[in-house]
Amino acid sequence: MAKLSCRASDRLLLAINYALLIGGSVSSTMLTRFYFIHGGSSRWLTTIVQSSAFPLLLIPIIISTTTTTSTPIFSNFTPKLLLLCLAIGLLNGVNNLLISWGISYLPVSTSSLILSSQLAFTLILSAFLVHQPITFVNLNCVILLTLSSVLLAIGSEDGDRKNGITKLQYFLGFMATMGAALLFALYLPLVQLVYKRLSKYKMVMEMQVVMQGAATGLALVGMVAGGGVEEVRKEGKGEGGFEYGGGVYWGVVVVVTGVCWQMCFMGTAGLVFLTSSLNCGICMTATLVVNVVGGVVVFGDGFGGVKGVACVLCLWGFCSYLYGEYRKKKKEEMEMEMEMEMVGRVNGSESGDGGSQHGDDGGLI
Repeated sequence: MAKLSCRASDRLLLAINYALLIGGSVSSTMLTRFYFIHGGSSRWLTTIVQSSAFPLLLIPIIISTTTTTSTPIFSNFTPKLLLLCLAIGLLNGVNNLLISWGISYLPVSTSSLILSSQLAFTLILSAFLVHQPITFVNLNCVILLTLSSVLLAIGSEDGDRKNGITKLQYFLGFMATMGAALLFALYLPLVQLVYKRLSKYKMVMEMQVVMQGAATGLALVGMVAGGGVEEVRKEGKGEGGFEYGGGVYWGVVVVVTGVCWQMCFMGTAGLVFLTSSLNCGICMTATLVVNVVGGVVVFGDGFGGVKGVACVLCLWGFCSYLYGEYRKKKKEEMEMEMEMEMVGRVNGSESGDGGSQHGDDGGLI
């Protein structure tokens, strides 16, 4: 009964992390684009907002500590693990900056389609780092996602560039978003390697606190060095270009967006721990398709022929991968059933032989 309860709690935790990832990813992307569309200009602000709400992660950690007999908070960290978390956190900080640059120059639908290439990068890097086998289905997914990104790069329409964005800025946004996809794909198998040695979800959240803290520190240093503090101060007082004043600025752009980003990162870490980096990458790709639709509906992003073909290729690659994984799982289940039947026949045969021997002995007696 206790085992059944444990399985039920694991399923609940998995469902919560799926919800956090999907809800956090879509809402944080939309809110960040909302800021830039309505006059916001500080990329350092949107970079630091992505990680600065990390103290919220202490809530599940404290709850886990008070409800179980687990060890004190952060007591299991070794110097090596701490340095590793700090390094991954700095990597995340660079990734956050690239995402800010991409969203500031590109429509949500375009940046989301480009970010979908992270699944291709995840497949390749997972093969090297966690020995994920690459099959024909995987390669097909990689090719289709790559083609969708290339189409967006060489066939972007002039109407896709809004608010006076030049071709050079559009290109910079494209390259920044591609870089973010690559870094995020590197992040997923890296943390999977670390999480393999963990047995407690609480430890995963503790590592996230350190990583997000390091990313926040990097963004804060960049903001101070780049003069971003004064820019944020002016926008917060309603003196900058942001159209909705200080209340919406601090309440929505900073606080709500920060919470949404933490939901996304918490869900990402949880899925990698509970399933795999590849499964998490697949889920991220699914949410990016939702972002494409959201960008068209909410912000009126253009959806011409090139973007339509790119979206179809993205969905095609995603669905082909899911179908391949489904076939693989069914094959494994059939092989397991055949193996169990074979074992059952061997045991039955041995039992029958034993019975005949006893019968003969009984007759002799």
